[in-house]
Amino acid sequence: MGAALSAHKTELTTPAFSFESPGIVSAKFSAFGYIAMKSSLESRGTGKGLHAAPTGLAHLLHFLPGWKLFVLSLAAAYFLYCFVTSRPIFAHPLPKHTGPYAVGAIDIEAPVSPARTIDPARFKGTAEKAFELQSVLFTLYYPTTYAAASSSQTRRHTWIPKPLWLRAKGYARAAHISNWVTDAIFTGAIRGLVGSITIPAAVDVPLSDHASRESKFATSWDKEETKQQVLDSGLSGHPVIIFSHGTVSSRTDYSHYAGELAARGYVVAMLEHRDGSCPGSVIMRHMHPDQIRLLFDESEVETTDGNKPSTEDFHKAQLNFREAEIEETVRVLKMINLGRGADVFQQNPRGEGKDLPSWTGRLNTDEMIISGHSYGATGALQTLRNGPNEKRPFKGAIILDPGKSSGPLNKDINVPLLVVHSNSWSRHTSIFYGRAHFDTVKDIVEENNARGNPSWFMTSLGTSHPSVTDAPLLEPFLLSFTTGATINVYQGLRQYVHVAEDFLAFLSDGKERGLLAEKAEFPQYDAGSGLGMWKPGQGDDQKAWEEKGEWWDWRSYWQLHVSPDN
Repeated sequence: MGAALSAHKTELTTPAFSFESPGIVSAKFSAFGYIAMKSSLESRGTGKGLHAAPTGLAHLLHFLPGWKLFVLSLAAAYFLYCFVTSRPIFAHPLPKHTGPYAVGAIDIEAPVSPARTIDPARFKGTAEKAFELQSVLFTLYYPTTYAAASSSQTRRHTWIPKPLWLRAKGYARAAHISNWVTDAIFTGAIRGLVGSITIPAAVDVPLSDHASRESKFATSWDKEETKQQVLDSGLSGHPVIIFSHGTVSSRTDYSHYAGELAARGYVVAMLEHRDGSCPGSVIMRHMHPDQIRLLFDESEVETTDGNKPSTEDFHKAQLNFREAEIEETVRVLKMINLGRGADVFQQNPRGEGKDLPSWTGRLNTDEMIISGHSYGATGALQTLRNGPNEKRPFKGAIILDPGKSSGPLNKDINVPLLVVHSNSWSRHTSIFYGRAHFDTVKDIVEENNARGNPSWFMTSLGTSHPSVTDAPLLEPFLLSFTTGATINVYQGLRQYVHVAEDFLAFLSDGKERGLLAEKAEFPQYDAGSGLGMWKPGQGDDQKAWEEKGEWWDWRSYWQLHVSPDN
């Protein structure tokens, strides 16, 4: 596909995946590298082959202090346990979803016919178009019944789709060290660390009309009201959310966030972009050989006259490509809702979606919600231009950490906005087209309020850029250490889900609830009012706190910068 890649760093604000890549690749693989090196040294024994190994091991054990021998024994037992039980090394399994619904998942790849050339740029030295949209790939997360999800025949998607080497090669490229040796090491490390991780969503099960059980689950502040709203959401068609991922990410990196929303009655389409931002993706079409699309940047493409595109032009091409993929996703979802689910299933080379014909009329595709993280947030904002319209029927947007180096942020917005910064995104001052990025985002939200579109801008305290992804759930200690996040990883993601619930409910009934009902108290990010510094009972109304419970204590978790009321 071209020469060796220098990683595309649209969202990196510090080296080696500190922010954009949820994998934190270099940190993850350091432990693997130590284990591999130690195993290699031990396997050499005294230089006499396998028969000499016991002598070398006995010699080592003889001189090891007792506590070191104990630690080594525990480590050996742990690795043996992981090997026997097929559990990933160090990584935690993804937790089960909460909510009155179980969660289903379907991989859909739909052909784009005829193919759309979004930008004429081509890969260097070839005639292959870099931005030709041939198909669109996304995973649908949706509410299903617990009975269907618990069937013995139910499958689960792996968190990293096969082939593993494809994701590994993409990560190695992003780290600027891709070659056959490092690619092999990365592949082995991924296999050991997360290769056996599965997503706790049942594959290709029926869509649920109503909740299959009454259950206690993590709702937002107005508990009973929100619960009833969730249970009733299927009556008028399940609301649809389209989500766009960040750089060096894929459709699986946000699976738990999507699953939590699906468990509350929403249908979430998690896109996998082929614009050069995904580590590696397989383009599949019936009657065509599979194509590999790896991470690439402007150094690997050229204009039609053989020149290198500018970084700004390259970003424009990427964002336009993402917009086209989002439009095609809307088209496919409308096909399903209009009774053409059988066609979508037959055209899907991934072989999933057998129950899509029964989805007719059960989605609210006239008023969808667009969402995105980092580069995906920049793209989500772009899709709101001249909207809502038939191709992009978005009645609201959830914007998470909008990009700091992925191009200008669109201001042509005519729908309500929820903009959430992670703590790290607000804390680190970045100059964005001549002014602070924070101030640019704040102005966009305030101007949208002035146009009569209720909008909010807030910071989630204690979180970091990857907190909305699955990475902290898989590697909580490592991610906290490398990104500076201080919030409990489960609580952090839970907070993102809560505020999304409140915003999505607002789009449905116009009522401001939970955090959205509060007035903005922090015109600027205040580093002195961090996570947990405001404690329950410090407010003006102790009785109200006692009656409303933990979610009334929003100041411990949030700083609200802009709201419709001020």
